[in-house]
Amino acid sequence: MADYKITCCSTADISAEHLQKLGCAFGKYHYIIDGKDYADDLYTSITPAEFYGRIDAGAMPTTSQVTPEELCEMFEPVLAAGYDLVHIEFSSGLSGGWQSAVAAQAIMAKKYPERKVYIVDSLAASSGYGLLVDKACELKAGGMGIDELKAWVEENRLRVRHWFFATNLAHFKRGGRVSGPAAAIGTMLKICPVMDVNSEGKLIVRRKALGRKKAVNDLFESMCAQAEGGIGYSGKCYISHSMMDADAARLKSMIEEAFPSLNGKVEINPIGTVIGSHTGPGTVALFFFGTEKRGL
Repeated sequence: MADYKITCCSTADISAEHLQKLGCAFGKYHYIIDGKDYADDLYTSITPAEFYGRIDAGAMPTTSQVTPEELCEMFEPVLAAGYDLVHIEFSSGLSGGWQSAVAAQAIMAKKYPERKVYIVDSLAASSGYGLLVDKACELKAGGMGIDELKAWVEENRLRVRHWFFATNLAHFKRGGRVSGPAAAIGTMLKICPVMDVNSEGKLIVRRKALGRKKAVNDLFESMCAQAEGGIGYSGKCYISHSMMDADAARLKSMIEEAFPSLNGKVEINPIGTVIGSHTGPGTVALFFFGTEKRGL
């Protein structure tokens, strides 16, 4: 049986160093700011403060998905070296990157017909996508074969729980996730929409919290209610945020105190340039494995 590699994309919002340790190459989505196109290199060439500072100064970035050609450039060295491949892609409910990956798979299948090339839709976003990739790499390192791993990811991807809240509604208004009047009223009253990613991999507003403190508490209570094993949860937990250091640190402290069996400390990551182009500054997100799968 041939050995295999796992790859993903930059929208997993975990550090390049983390992915390097996992042996997981990543394809780069793009963001366009002030008329210039940049590859999302997981903050290798720009800092979160610089990126969000440009947004605060009035920049309105847009994004583009990874192309089939870019993915082929990442896939081909793996296949040429004799490895099979599992590529875990950013949610098809949030991007067309899935179609790019499927197109790249077809190109590589013709060139390397003896190799297995699997494309798996993560139905996940930000560090929730990263959490799924990290778990897949852990299972591979533990000896799981490629077919079993593909099946495991497809069976368990909806157990990755995503909970977000936003304080800056201007960017969610621009993306059509909240209406203009709702954004204006919400900003005035300091209402924070609390969102998750549903079973179709789409971002959905579930409820509202009055102020940041209550929003942080809402995310924490969601984990208490949904984490696999309850307060005995023994998996990993990730937080991502866009310039919300204090809120992220508070949430981390609450979780580490309440969940003594966590696999390591809660990992905090900055929301990357692609997802951050749509959220802007002011978002906090929490990710963990739940007992139940996400619904609509």
